[in-house]
Amino acid sequence: MFPLQFAIPGGPELLILGVIFLIIPFGLAYWVYNDAERRGEENAALWAVAVGALTYLTLFGGLLTLAVYIWQRD
Repeated sequence: MFPLQFAIPGGPELLILGVIFLIIPFGLAYWVYNDAERRGEENAALWAVAVGALTYLTLFGGLLTLAVYIWQRD
């Protein structure tokens, strides 16, 4: 049996997945904030935090919040 001295199994793959799961919530939050600011929404930061946080916690919750935001905007 050889010791694991060169790398952790699954290390780079887990790092890539972790970065992807951080980029998606921040990207959606950034888009929602910019869109809400352009449309004159006074709660732009609240929508961005809600979409970003819920996407980070649960992908379905974030997508549902994004759908509600898109539905309620003018």
